[in-house]
Amino acid sequence: MTDSLSAIILAGGRSSRMGRDKALIEIDGTPLLQRVCEAAIACTDSIYVVTSWCDRYSFLPASVQFIKEESPRSPIVAFAEALPQISTEWVLLLACDLPRLKGEVLQQSTARLEQVSETAIALVPKSQKGWEPLCGFYRRTCLTSLENYLGQGKRSFQGWLDAENVEELQISDRNVLTNCNTPEELSQLLDD
Repeated sequence: MTDSLSAIILAGGRSSRMGRDKALIEIDGTPLLQRVCEAAIACTDSIYVVTSWCDRYSFLPASVQFIKEESPRSPIVAFAEALPQISTEWVLLLACDLPRLKGEVLQQSTARLEQVSETAIALVPKSQKGWEPLCGFYRRTCLTSLENYLGQGKRSFQGWLDAENVEELQISDRNVLTNCNTPEELSQLLDD
């Protein structure tokens, strides 16, 4: 665990493709949001959940702090609005719908932070589709770059990361990046 790291978990989306709040979907009796919080606790005690619905998630540990969104935003905008409330050098940004996320994997990844180039704004996994921005580490100092990008009317995490100095986070267990956006993806996950 490191004092230079906080975690931001995004749970403010409308879950329109799923048809219900993804954060509340239970896998083995535990809501997805709680599973992600438990994985993050392996790295830091400083955990923030960004959401418009703080009251829905009262089951989370008392140590989890909420950052209230006035209304659901895109993930990149929610991140930009939450980042000024963080004081640590590094932020672990996570989606609330990562059912296979493991605390051990996050702990191993935090060990890499000391080796990240001073000029890199982030350490993020990459897949064949591109960056996996909602399971990555960001320097708090990336806020200026992020605000400039959003100020141009752009909203793509991929576009922002492609334009910046980002180091790729190697993750041996790629299953931890599996997310759950639709009833079909949920059904497939539960069948595995």
